[in-house]
Amino acid sequence: MLLCVTASHKTASFELLERLSRTPETVAPALIGAGAQGAVVLATCNRFEAYVETDDAGIGAEEVRDAVAQALGIPEAELDGSSRTLTGRRVPEHLFSVASGLESVVSGEGEIAGQVRRALTDARKDGTTSPELERLFQRASQAQRRVKNDTALSRAGRSLVRLALELADSRIADWSAERVLLVGTGAYAAVTLATLRERGAVDITVHSPSGRAAAFAKKHGIRAAEDYPAAARSATLLITCTSATEPVLGPVHLHRPVAATASGCPMGAAAPGQLVIDLGMPRNVDPAVAQLDGVALLDLETIRLHAPLEELQATDAARSIVRAAAESFNEVGDRQGVTPAVVALRSHIFALLEAEIDRARRRGDDDGRVEQAMRHLAGVLLHTPTTRAHELAADGRADEFVAALATLYGLSPEPPSASSASA
Repeated sequence: MLLCVTASHKTASFELLERLSRTPETVAPALIGAGAQGAVVLATCNRFEAYVETDDAGIGAEEVRDAVAQALGIPEAELDGSSRTLTGRRVPEHLFSVASGLESVVSGEGEIAGQVRRALTDARKDGTTSPELERLFQRASQAQRRVKNDTALSRAGRSLVRLALELADSRIADWSAERVLLVGTGAYAAVTLATLRERGAVDITVHSPSGRAAAFAKKHGIRAAEDYPAAARSATLLITCTSATEPVLGPVHLHRPVAATASGCPMGAAAPGQLVIDLGMPRNVDPAVAQLDGVALLDLETIRLHAPLEELQATDAARSIVRAAAESFNEVGDRQGVTPAVVALRSHIFALLEAEIDRARRRGDDDGRVEQAMRHLAGVLLHTPTTRAHELAADGRADEFVAALATLYGLSPEPPSASSASA
């Protein structure tokens, strides 16, 4: 059975999402240790989700939530109040919807598709994935590509970077005159740099808390900051997008060195007219920055509040594709689930058949007509229960067929092996 514990911008505060995203790599091993057959964790700036495969003897929904909370050091009551738990047939539609950008802050944003793929890659590296989770995440990527190719959602939706810069347009008259400081050198920073250049920004400096600024600057033809606080004070636009777990930009970086006042006023003031855009999760910018005179802070929570309305037509078309893909996924899974029962029935009938054919041969069935008739009869008798098994599986009632076999024939089919499930 598939389970998903999900906390997102729709159910949880950004403060909690920050805490959930600090050490996501600890969650999947903890779930495996608690009895899950497989676990894949998806942690982004707007959501935290743990996808789990379990069997009847494994952990249930409550145990999954408990394991997630303990691994992350989050009180169980706090996680329960800010998350949802999905089970069974609801899980594929949810992941397919997430991968397609339908559950993002900005509907249709493209970054999430790569994050879903990387979540599976990380689980493979850590050895926590399973055949059913492999199938789930691979089908999610297929559904996402179809949504992208067959609907206008990806064109209507905008990335967080693009939306943030569009919100900045109201403050910036001439992008070519802006002094930009980019803090971060990862994939998100590269996307941000390209988007800045599209808008006409040319005076761009980069700083890396991890010391990779020089290599990033050389690769992209920009400057590396030699003095981070000085570069921060002189910039008119600062954009942070690092994976640091603590703030990398605070009031101390933006203060100009002036004397303290007797009344206890701040020791300094930021350069006038500065706009700070924080795209980090956890937060890259100390919220106290917003209290500085002349500084405006635009963070992910603010971006969410300004996200445009969904393009209804494109969204409806995308959701139809997602629902169809999820239904197909579930049907295939149901058929795989009933396959061992069908195999057990056929094996039982054919074993009886071979015994009777052997008896007929000993009695003189030299021309094989009795054998031929018996094989034909066995095929006819098996056709209806086999067809009915697949019909029940498609309706999510495969357990009824399994129960009937146990009642009528005393058969207990073995569950599918890992190799057969992945196939």
